[in-house]
Amino acid sequence: MPQSRTASSVTGPTRGSEHSLVRAVGVWGLAAAIANVTIGGGIFRLPASVAGALGAAAPLAYLVCAVAMGLIVMCIAEAGSRVSLTGGPYAYVELAFGPFFGFQAGVMLWLLGTYAVAAVATVYADNAATLIPALAGPIPRAALLITTFAIVGGVNMIGVSQGSRLNQVTTVAKLAPLLLLIAVGVFSIQGENLAIATVPASGDVLRASIVLIFAFSGIETALVPSGEVENPSRTVPRAIFVAMIGITVLYVALQYVAQGVLGAALATSATPLADAAGVVLGPWGRTLLLIGVVVSTFGYLSGMALAVPRALYAFARDGFLPAPIASVHPTWKTPHIAIALQLAVTCTLAITSGFGPLAIIANVAALLVYFACAVAALELRRRNVQSGGIPFRVPGAGVVPILACVVIIGLLTSITMAEWSSILVTAAVASGLYVLSYRHRAAKAKA
Repeated sequence: MPQSRTASSVTGPTRGSEHSLVRAVGVWGLAAAIANVTIGGGIFRLPASVAGALGAAAPLAYLVCAVAMGLIVMCIAEAGSRVSLTGGPYAYVELAFGPFFGFQAGVMLWLLGTYAVAAVATVYADNAATLIPALAGPIPRAALLITTFAIVGGVNMIGVSQGSRLNQVTTVAKLAPLLLLIAVGVFSIQGENLAIATVPASGDVLRASIVLIFAFSGIETALVPSGEVENPSRTVPRAIFVAMIGITVLYVALQYVAQGVLGAALATSATPLADAAGVVLGPWGRTLLLIGVVVSTFGYLSGMALAVPRALYAFARDGFLPAPIASVHPTWKTPHIAIALQLAVTCTLAITSGFGPLAIIANVAALLVYFACAVAALELRRRNVQSGGIPFRVPGAGVVPILACVVIIGLLTSITMAEWSSILVTAAVASGLYVLSYRHRAAKAKA
């Protein structure tokens, strides 16, 4: 799952500042960064969600999602190769359509990060409660989440380096148990569990696919430091494709193993991969997966506690939000008020909602950002923007961005009005803030 952008990326690219950045990130380094932020806590829960919607036909949703993401990442690859400024999707949209739409893209990225963190927090709490039964129940669960967010928030308030180290320590715990489950679980698959009784309706496949977008999101975050990528016109698209192939293979393998081992029980499991490991490896395997999930999701929450609040800080610094939110602690030199406010919002969402609704809203925000990137790719090509060297051109000229937009719109048709409400309210508030803060921002710019 994606992390949010840094403060600099929220407020927009500054050409003069880019010259001081060292272009040292190559194909494999960027691909590894994409994989690291993309493979988050969602994959520990999503196999059950997809199986609940499609049963043994769940791999169909992965195929649809892979095609959709393939089209989307090609658009992001072209936009990224044309815009070498730090900022990722925000920079692409702002350069193509101006500051208002760039700001809206920034707000959607903040919404994506906020709801994604809350969704992963529910995965963390569910697995922790399974590992330690005393943490089950509404009150212990709420206490666990409050305590956890207080810890990761406190660590990140003390300093950026401390939060970064905590995130690095937990990275290996994310992949090791997953690879072990695949390596051993493939020999325990029961063929009858993979039999598809009926072909699901297209609407059901689309609905399941949009849920899976949660597991593929992250590319937009990893591309933020485009100003530090060597030869972006070649590195960005190649790194995206390398990372996407590896991620897709991993996810499909996990779905097949979980479905093949658990069968119908997969759809109702709150800890699907841990339950599959329990069948394959025995009690110790289940415990190992549970520990892996808890450590991995805790690391994700820590990393996001470092990244997402910087958006609120930057919005306040640039005049969109009250100035005190941009306060920097005199000793720790961190945006402590922004961190506290962000974690309070995220913790409240995690306590009051479940994984499914939170993931859907995060996915809608992600798809809107992807749609903006696809349209931006067309506009940047039309204007022949080439700030990062000879740009990568999407195979199929102007057809792929259009197809990407069509696929995104198709996925969004499965979203209900109730699910749209949070997105629409956020966009309306963002528009109001943009208009109301115009004079204040103009005065700050002249100062």
